[in-house]
Amino acid sequence: MDEKINAFPPVVPKNPKVLILGSIPGGMSLEKQEYYGNPRNHFWDILYELFDQEPLREYNEKIAFVKKHGIALWDSIGRCYREGSLDTNILEEEPNDIIGLLKAHPTITLIACNGGKSYQTFKRNFPVDELEGIEVLKMPSTSPIPGKYTKSFEGKVEAWSQILPFSY
Repeated sequence: MDEKINAFPPVVPKNPKVLILGSIPGGMSLEKQEYYGNPRNHFWDILYELFDQEPLREYNEKIAFVKKHGIALWDSIGRCYREGSLDTNILEEEPNDIIGLLKAHPTITLIACNGGKSYQTFKRNFPVDELEGIEVLKMPSTSPIPGKYTKSFEGKVEAWSQILPFSY
């Protein structure tokens, strides 16, 4: 493996309520320099469905859309080695400074981990007792890669609807 890949900087609106944590961007997202840049990933379509939003094409519009709803985006992993885009290929992961982000943005009341790897990394590196007043949810992955517990699109939308009471 060559060099470690790096996560993107966080996307944070003014007074965020929800922090959605992925694991680390996949290959297509890294190429495009966009969160959830693979058009087969269900992330954006799930959010459009939840917030009754027509699909947006431009990345800057997508970012404005999540910010408008009080949603911040980041990843549990800040740096790692990985061949391809599969989370199962992640090695030598280094977590992002989630606690620092939460301290800088005390309005966050929900962390929604996008998939098992994000959730496992978060729980391993950040004790829940440091997160007073913040709920942490493990959400089904929005990845296009079928997994052991893959839900239908409708099932993912239903599960992700748990973020609605926390957003605006």
